[in-house]
Amino acid sequence: MIISYDKMNQLRHVRFLKNKAGVLAHMAKHRRRLVPCFDAVKTTFAQRLTPCGDIAHWTNPKGGYFISLYVMPGCAKRVAQLCKDAGLVLTGAGAAFPYGKDPEDSHLRIAPTYPSLSEVEQASELMAVCVRLATVEHLLAEKA
Repeated sequence: MIISYDKMNQLRHVRFLKNKAGVLAHMAKHRRRLVPCFDAVKTTFAQRLTPCGDIAHWTNPKGGYFISLYVMPGCAKRVAQLCKDAGLVLTGAGAAFPYGKDPEDSHLRIAPTYPSLSEVEQASELMAVCVRLATVEHLLAEKA
């Protein structure tokens, strides 16, 4: 065994993509598949979270594979747990931070790239409910 680049995998990529035009065409296929999923998440969040005030905000990426969802500080881990309890496993809360430690416990990285559009729509609705529930729990705990 040696530590080096996987030359065979690189060769497979070169043969599949061929040239710059091949890469651009392949990425266009990705875009056609992913844009509706990203739009579904952003639309659901806008419809379900925006009316609740400043409990969450999210990024509007122009590329890449993630949407960053920022919830009320102290709520991200609870949102992830509520989602998991309901059958939706997210990337761990704070995963985008060094060592996975979000000092605010407010960041969730949403990856609507693998599931089907209908699954993304359903998952987005569930996430919105979990964000609202975690926020209410957090605010009630602060008052107690």
